[in-house]
Amino acid sequence: MMSCKEAAYLLSQRQDRKLSATETMALRLHLMMCSGCTNFADNMAFLRKTCERIVNDIKQE
Repeated sequence: MMSCKEAAYLLSQRQDRKLSATETMALRLHLMMCSGCTNFADNMAFLRKTCERIVNDIKQE
């Protein structure tokens, strides 16, 4: 099974590139079993969306 450290690395990589099918499946499996990493993934998604909104708001000014 993937470690939390490996999952965190892939979650970070997922922000910058498309993960391979193998990486995606391994990450999904880990997230199904690990609430800590699931929370981390949710927080990363929230931060990314928030940053995108801020950038869009600045561009509209």
